[in-house]
Amino acid sequence: MTEQLRALVISHAHPSISLGGGEIASYNLHKGLNALPGVQSVYLARASHPIPRHGTTALMSLRRSSDEILFHADEYDHFYLSNSNTDEIRRDLLRFVRDFNPHVVHFHHVLGLGLETLYAIREALPDAAILLTFHEYLSICNNDGQMVKAGSSKLCTEASPIDCHACFPDVPPARFLKRERLVRGMLELADAFVSPSVFLARTYAEWGLDPDKLHVIENGISVETVTPPRELTGPNPRRNRFAYFGQMTPYKGVDVLVDAVSRVPDEVWGTDSRLMIFGGNLEKQPREFQDHMEKLIKEAGSRVRFYGAYQNSEMPRLMESVDWVVVPSIWWENSPLVIQEALHHRRPVICSNIGGMAEKVRDGLDGLHFRVRSAEDLADRFTEVLSDPLIWNRLHHSARQPTNCIESAEEHVALYGELLKSRRQTPVDIAAATDVVLPRAS
Repeated sequence: MTEQLRALVISHAHPSISLGGGEIASYNLHKGLNALPGVQSVYLARASHPIPRHGTTALMSLRRSSDEILFHADEYDHFYLSNSNTDEIRRDLLRFVRDFNPHVVHFHHVLGLGLETLYAIREALPDAAILLTFHEYLSICNNDGQMVKAGSSKLCTEASPIDCHACFPDVPPARFLKRERLVRGMLELADAFVSPSVFLARTYAEWGLDPDKLHVIENGISVETVTPPRELTGPNPRRNRFAYFGQMTPYKGVDVLVDAVSRVPDEVWGTDSRLMIFGGNLEKQPREFQDHMEKLIKEAGSRVRFYGAYQNSEMPRLMESVDWVVVPSIWWENSPLVIQEALHHRRPVICSNIGGMAEKVRDGLDGLHFRVRSAEDLADRFTEVLSDPLIWNRLHHSARQPTNCIESAEEHVALYGELLKSRRQTPVDIAAATDVVLPRAS
């Protein structure tokens, strides 16, 4: 009888606690794996303050499912991607990992967990295949992994100790060099890296990771229903409902979006067009950005409507009133979940012409591109689609379907199989691979 494949999927947070793209992608992989015959997946997510610990152990149950576990970790150094509490990694995490004894350990982040977690599992399970999925450029860039210049938010194309020091003058170049060597050395303990976009994979290869270890597999979405197109009424109906879904942060380009709406001529925009913003947390942004947004919102007037934050489960219902989805991010992005959701519901996407956005949205087929950070060019796209009564139908029918979680899981399992064959032939000398001194897991 063939042994069941056991996979441990590790995330930096559980989507029921933190509803981000990486959390949802990792959880969808877990669900997709468990839906396949001969595969058992367990999901382990990091938890931290203000979630209270359960007694003296760092391991906690969500009381949702026996295959979903939380690991409490608070002692995290963001600069070195390091968890100083190695005692609990050895005592609690490794005890759980050894009991489950997975064939595959698939990290979807080391954020909050620390590179020490990867190191400890590599040492404890020398025959297991270890993978890491990248969701942004955190291993490369200290500026929240965005690869934009601190202060100016201009796009960054290459990281170096000197360039990074220019973004963070209080951090000397030597410290950035130490960070780069430590992070890259620890990452090399993994057998493979998964990237949901070619762009992100190429960026990590240029940074110095082994290109042969990089594999492009799209994140899978878990959506069953498809929302039909919005019903048009009135004497001269138009596809003129634009929507933004996401956090109201500077990196997401929501200021560019609101500015662009104000620039569309009155005779084109009319009185019935709307930009609908589904998102929140503006009050948590820097005061300067809040003031800038308040000015733009006032100028846009009734053209913009705010609907507040939303849950991912609400997306099918929210799409009922939407014709177009706009993704105006000013950083490279990777594989934004909102693009996959929009394409699933066959809503054309208007997005910035860079990074994973430009890769996922084919200009003229899945939607339209505009020049990143250019409110003028985005206003031209609004004018174009509002003036052409045929363009929405054409894009609606030519848009491709996104990858679902089962399809993604099947691609991952195929990769797992290849890695497990090679792991049994190539043991890893951990100390030599990292060239750093870390506490040994017992």
